[in-house]
Amino acid sequence: MPELLEIRQLSAGYGPLRVLHEIDLTVREGERIGLVGLNGHGKTTLIRALTHMTGWQQGSIKLDGAEIGGTRSLGAGRRTPGLVKRGIGVAPQGDAIFPGLSVRKHLECGAHTRLAWRERKQRIERVFDIFPPLRPLEHALVGKLSGGERRMVSIGRMLMTEARLYLIDEPSLGLAPKISQRVMAALWDLSVSGAMIIAEQNVTLLTGHADRVIGMHAGRMRGDVGHVELG
Repeated sequence: MPELLEIRQLSAGYGPLRVLHEIDLTVREGERIGLVGLNGHGKTTLIRALTHMTGWQQGSIKLDGAEIGGTRSLGAGRRTPGLVKRGIGVAPQGDAIFPGLSVRKHLECGAHTRLAWRERKQRIERVFDIFPPLRPLEHALVGKLSGGERRMVSIGRMLMTEARLYLIDEPSLGLAPKISQRVMAALWDLSVSGAMIIAEQNVTLLTGHADRVIGMHAGRMRGDVGHVELG
C-alpha cells in the first residue's frame, strides 16, 4: 500500500514547553492506527500538530507526498482550513459543540467543501445510518443531548466530507462503557478510502480492530503497545 502520511523528526509544543520529541511515523493508505498512552504524553498534541494547531512545531509532515509541515513558531490555526480542504478530517477531544445549534446544523457545519455542501442532505442521511440514535434528534439542540449523543454528532460532523486522513481524539472520553463500545464499533465499521488515526487511553477498544496500536510516552513513540510500559 502507498504511503499516505509520513512524519519525520516532528517536534511540537506550547510556549517554552516541548511536548513532542522528534516523532517518526508512516501511515499507509487504508491503515487504521491506534495511539495509546496516558494523559499528557502527547497523543492530542500529535493530532493538533498534524493540523498546525500547536503553539510551535518543526519537522516534516507529508500528506500524499506533499509537504504540509515545516517550521512554524507563530499563528496556530492559520493553515488549518487549508489542511482540512486538502483532506484531513478531525474529531477533537471532547465534544467541541455549539450548544445552541441543532444536530442537523452541526452536521451541515462539516460540509465545508463545495461538493459536500451540494450533497449535504445525502451525507447527513449517511451519518444517521452510521449513528441511528441521532436520526430522531435531528432538530434537537446539541447542548441538551447526552454525552454519547454529542460525541456522535462531533464524529458525524467530521464524516460530512470525504477526508484522506481521519484524526479522532479520545472518542471514549467520559462515556459509559456500553456507549464507548457503540461509538467505537461505528468507527471500525466505517469504509474509508484513506487512513484513520484514533488516540485513545483504553487499549481494549483498539486491540483486535486497529491495524497497529502504537504507544506514546513522554512525547515519544514507543512502538507496539504490547511491548510498551505506559505508566
